[in-house]
Amino acid sequence: MEEQQPLRSPKKMAKALTECQSISVGIDDLGEDLIQNILNRLPAKSFASAACVSRSWNSICNRVLSSPKLSSAVSFNPLLENAVNEVVDKVLLEPIRPHFALVSVGPFFLLEETLQLIERKLGSGIPIIINVSEGIIGRDVHTDQFVEVQWEVTVEDDTAVSPDQHFQRGIILTVGFLPGLKAHVIPLFQHKGPQGLLVDKFVTDIREAAPTASDSASPAGIILFAGRKTNIKPVLQTIEYAFPEDTFIVGDADSQFLYGSNIGENITMSPGTTCAAVALVLTRDTNKPLGIGETKFDVMLSTGVSPIGPTYKANSVKHNKSSTWLTASRETARQHLDGESILEEIYDQLGDRILYPAFYVGVTKRRKCFVGTEKVRRMQFHEFHEVLGGDEEYLFVNYPGIKTGDPFRFYISDSKAALSSSNDVSDKLRHLKLDCEKRNNHASGGFGYSDKVKVFGGIIFSCCGRGDPFFGQPRIDSSTFLNNFPGVTFGGTYCAGEIARGNLGSYEPDDEEHSFIHCNQHVFGAVYLVMSYFPPPREQ
Repeated sequence: MEEQQPLRSPKKMAKALTECQSISVGIDDLGEDLIQNILNRLPAKSFASAACVSRSWNSICNRVLSSPKLSSAVSFNPLLENAVNEVVDKVLLEPIRPHFALVSVGPFFLLEETLQLIERKLGSGIPIIINVSEGIIGRDVHTDQFVEVQWEVTVEDDTAVSPDQHFQRGIILTVGFLPGLKAHVIPLFQHKGPQGLLVDKFVTDIREAAPTASDSASPAGIILFAGRKTNIKPVLQTIEYAFPEDTFIVGDADSQFLYGSNIGENITMSPGTTCAAVALVLTRDTNKPLGIGETKFDVMLSTGVSPIGPTYKANSVKHNKSSTWLTASRETARQHLDGESILEEIYDQLGDRILYPAFYVGVTKRRKCFVGTEKVRRMQFHEFHEVLGGDEEYLFVNYPGIKTGDPFRFYISDSKAALSSSNDVSDKLRHLKLDCEKRNNHASGGFGYSDKVKVFGGIIFSCCGRGDPFFGQPRIDSSTFLNNFPGVTFGGTYCAGEIARGNLGSYEPDDEEHSFIHCNQHVFGAVYLVMSYFPPPREQ
């Protein structure tokens, strides 16, 4: 028996549509509520076809998609094409019209090939960002179990990789449908000459994306992916200056990435430039149809380092292309300390509390922030930089921008502090859940699921230093969300530089002044982007 071929000719498609329309005449007698229940169970492609059957069905389909959705899936199939097919089929099992797609893959999947396969399945008209992550967090398409997996790549020589490379092949796909919002891909370009990062143009492009669809010059949010060779800190600081606090900013500060843009959006790269970062920008749509509610975003941060020792000031400073060599003195003393002396003080403070901690210095800097000819504003920022070691002369820090007089303090990776901070995030999520329930209880009865206030999805960016070995317990970062919202779509990636707006008070809450010192790139942290739906006011 021959396999049935898909309908392709206009005559066959018209005939099939006529048959569907004749069937719909009888089904319409079932009533709109039952029809909506049936349509709501269709896969996305069948649902899209059903919306074309009749005006009444189209109206019902629009009602089904009047509230936002987030769908996510993970596959560890070692063959890329099969893995893409599995995650796409999974996320399209329910009605959804993708507004954007975020894809993270293991180090042995090619970005270009992944983008081609995703565009072939979802279409090239939606914003797509693909990056190589340090690991993935999500629900497996085969087992339906939630997993947290980090890649462990061992390069044996220039041409060979470890035999475990098949276990480094995985993909997570997250698609979002956010009615009332529009999604745009905005790249950050870098000029090869002295001009460097084109930050002003990047901010201007983001601002210009908003007024085309909104009455606000500021977007609802930015999900940012920066390249491995990009110093994203000054970019984040300019963004902090340029956009109000209610614009969320999250992302991965250190990864390879590739993007596909909307049809009709003009993104051109000038000669002599490269792409240093890319942002998925979400803007409010003032022309949204009636009956569409609001999508709101909450960002929560679980920290994973603790301060230790006194505050120092950098004294004698030398730089190379990637690091700073410095001596320092305590704020309360003038004695210059070399690298070994500083580290001995920190080890004395540490004792035997933590074995093999990762060391960082947190440097507080004053910056002049502005865009173009706008008014300059002085802002304080706290930056984390890895400590490489020390000798009888200098302390070595993996960042070339520390200057004489800069104050800094040591921080260490701390699983106990991370667990305590995760519990704080869990408490915030629980209060968010209770607030949704309270709002729904106060609303008048007799409304459907789409009329309820609800958390419908979450995305996580977690440091690759976290995970089961760090905590000594399985799936701490994911259970923080899932224990509060079981069954709600949740997924994300492990990364080497988690981005979120915050302040020094998250790390040192005892000093009120620390709440005015911005901190937007973190270490050993987990960033949660939580999405909630608020239905439109009911007609009286």
